[in-house]
Amino acid sequence: MIGKLRKKVAGLSVLFVGVLLITVLLSLFFSARSNIARRSSEELRTALQSGAQYADTPCFIAELLPSGTVRVSGSSYYDLEDHNALSAAVQAAMDSGMQQGVLHQQGLRFYRQNGLLTVRIAFMDSSFEESTLRSLALAGIGLFLLAMAVVAALGWLLAGYITRPVERAWTREKQFLSDAGHELKTPLTVILSSAAVLEETADSEQLPYVDNIRFESRRMKSLVEDMLTLWRFEETAPVLVLSPLSELVAEAALRFEPVAFEAGHMLHYDIENDLHILGEREKLQRVVNILLDNAVKYAADDTAVALTLDRVGNQAILTVENKGTPIPPEKLEHIFDRFYRADESRGEVEGFGLGLAIAREIVQIHRGSITADSDARATVFTVTLPLA
Repeated sequence: MIGKLRKKVAGLSVLFVGVLLITVLLSLFFSARSNIARRSSEELRTALQSGAQYADTPCFIAELLPSGTVRVSGSSYYDLEDHNALSAAVQAAMDSGMQQGVLHQQGLRFYRQNGLLTVRIAFMDSSFEESTLRSLALAGIGLFLLAMAVVAALGWLLAGYITRPVERAWTREKQFLSDAGHELKTPLTVILSSAAVLEETADSEQLPYVDNIRFESRRMKSLVEDMLTLWRFEETAPVLVLSPLSELVAEAALRFEPVAFEAGHMLHYDIENDLHILGEREKLQRVVNILLDNAVKYAADDTAVALTLDRVGNQAILTVENKGTPIPPEKLEHIFDRFYRADESRGEVEGFGLGLAIAREIVQIHRGSITADSDARATVFTVTLPLA
């Protein structure tokens, strides 16, 4: 968890600085391109007014006479004897309909000036502009990559400094949960054993109190075990081995059939064969047990619970559906939170609100996802897992 938080803080820092730097670099690039284009246009306009020899950059001028003749003058930098190329450049400038612009096919920038009887067009090589802009772009990209490397390193160090107090608090919390859980298991076991012995000698008036002791002790023991389970998921990496997903889901469904029947529900299941996954068999079965138990608890009277397992591409899709009172949207988004229960919408049911949180942890460590949807028709939990 702390590692994810540190990565998120560092990632947000890099993202913020990256967006800011890209904005600045793009602004500088477009500003430079505009300045270069404006300067080139100024030089061409000067050439048209004063002559090509007065321009800072070599250029040439084509003058279109009323007779259709084109008179060309300008720098020896250009091959003014290539009449086909000159005609193509003049024609492209006239066809563009613009006063100024770039002829990319000819590699020329032009500026056109219409007179009473003639049209004069000044041209210059645009490759200098393109090479300058290309150099600016490459320099900007290099600067961006270098800046991002520096920001990423600094962001990682800063994120470590920021998350250090959180890490200490998280470590103390996990240590407390571990110690408290292990310390509570022993006295709870003693209480349950003592209650069992006391039940043998208790009279009819004492039996209800003994039953209360046993009931609450079992609930407390279940809570402690669930808390320790969540702590172990965060502390230990899963052992991923090839597991028969179809088989373990079928086993869980078969074991739950009598439980559903006693609760007044039929369990219908449709399981696709020969689906395998890299994971821990017991943990995956626990996910199925939690979802089936949840569905049976909250299903409306005399309704069926449905379980399906299908292959969609390279993923296995497990769904558990029950009909009953729908979960409101504002509570559905918290359904996988620890100790959260939507009891007021679905009736008081025994539990601590840790089952779905445990299911989510198991699914996530198997690189999958779990979602819940609820409406007037049914409540559906969907687990998506990558197939081996």
